[in-house]
Amino acid sequence: MTAPPAQRLVDAWQQCQRHQHHMNHALSAIQQNLPMTASSVATLDDEEVQDWDQFILRFTKLQDAIGSRLFTALLEYLLEPAADQPVIDKLNRLEKLGYIERAETWQVLRSIRNRFTHDYPDDDALRAAALNEAVGAANVLGSMLSVIKPLVDRARIDAGAIG
Repeated sequence: MTAPPAQRLVDAWQQCQRHQHHMNHALSAIQQNLPMTASSVATLDDEEVQDWDQFILRFTKLQDAIGSRLFTALLEYLLEPAADQPVIDKLNRLEKLGYIERAETWQVLRSIRNRFTHDYPDDDALRAAALNEAVGAANVLGSMLSVIKPLVDRARIDAGAIG
């Protein structure tokens, strides 16, 4: 049996919150290295590399969870058609409803996330630029979540009434 829309939204939110928590924890550990430069990337020790890896992993997972689960659950909770809609249609609808500022912003965030699928072992300047960009993008993801939170709080009440 499929969970009701309110519960699916709450579940997606909780997943996003876990990723955001761990991403922010890693971000606090790497804060002293910011902004990254080619030379600072080249001299990272093993612990610093692990901190960056954790940040990248959680940034990527958070971005994926928002795009693949949270946005769909949000639209379904609002009784908007979402399941078979292309991503761009979902983004445009979320923008129109005021849950994201601009659909294009999400596309930029996705592009930043995709940069981590490519490794630039011989180009520390490119790696530093991608890392710095992701740190800024982490704040944008957090802002998006803060806009959605009041609706999730309402969904929690609805999910409690259902369960």
